[in-house]
Amino acid sequence: MIEDKNQQRTQLSDLGEFGLIDHLTKNFKIKQSSTVKGIGDDAAVLDLKNKKIVVTTDLLVEGVHFDLSYVPLKHLGYKAVVVNLSDVYAMNAKATQITVSIAVSNRFPLEALEDLYAGIETAASIYNIDVIGGDTTSSTTGLLISVTAIGEVEDNGEVYRSGAKPNDLLVVTGDVGAAYMGLQVLEREKEVYKVNPNSQPDLEPYSYIIERQLKPEARKDIIKLLRDLEVKPTSMIDISDGLSSEIIHLCKQSEVGCDLYEAKIPLDPQVISTCEEFNIDSTTVALSGGEDYELLFTISQDDFSKIKANPNLTIIGHIKDTKEGMHLVTRAETRVPIKAQGWRNFND
Repeated sequence: MIEDKNQQRTQLSDLGEFGLIDHLTKNFKIKQSSTVKGIGDDAAVLDLKNKKIVVTTDLLVEGVHFDLSYVPLKHLGYKAVVVNLSDVYAMNAKATQITVSIAVSNRFPLEALEDLYAGIETAASIYNIDVIGGDTTSSTTGLLISVTAIGEVEDNGEVYRSGAKPNDLLVVTGDVGAAYMGLQVLEREKEVYKVNPNSQPDLEPYSYIIERQLKPEARKDIIKLLRDLEVKPTSMIDISDGLSSEIIHLCKQSEVGCDLYEAKIPLDPQVISTCEEFNIDSTTVALSGGEDYELLFTISQDDFSKIKANPNLTIIGHIKDTKEGMHLVTRAETRVPIKAQGWRNFND
């Protein structure tokens, strides 16, 4: 909740746009050697020397992508950075810089934005990236956050969605479905709070899945792991819209089919128990939930021995010829066509 009458409230109009930018960004320190000039001029200056640059942008809108009734602003700032870095890592690249722009209504005091930027600063520190610019403006519809992430990759080191080949193995990092179930718990407790504002929810049994929703992590570690293992994926994508949607993206871009094995999909025990509580099928959640920010990638079978024992990686299927189609092989050994049921920004 952003309303607290006991907290100090500094009106944004007291600072003005440039004063606000100076105030919110005063703690950002330059860490990357490729950052020649960060915040403080008309544009940032980067020197990437002989490397390729990757750039990605994401927009988060209040009421569409986040609900401030249960999302702390510090967590929101952290998540806004992480979801962009995930796209950089999905290119097999190293994230180096971000810009952050916000549009904010006058219902937010300075102290609220300080919390938001504290989360941004924490993410920048943990992921060793520089905040090199951005913009602030007013909004009549609440809070909007736009983050642009910049990364670098050695020549020929980048990985696209389009490189998968028949007989490649389909691999996923971590586990899936947790962020969606965390959202279900938060939405349920929000409805309980509306009925009884004095109720105190016990969220301890759901700690993992709620953290996966409110404070996800991007898999920077996997990029280093694969490099150390001398494994270059043939294709890669991050899981933001649900496993099924991402598999379809990857297969369509690569012009291949695939078999995904239901029994191999990695699920945390807390996801399974919460699905049972909500009477939701856990496979459906894994396929369609989204916001996991894990990495989905393909590797040559020649690299199987390098990753087979790694606890961070699970082989969940294999790539087939495009005419074979994309199928989920169920625990009962039936083949079901994979359909995209994940997050959709616009309804048809």
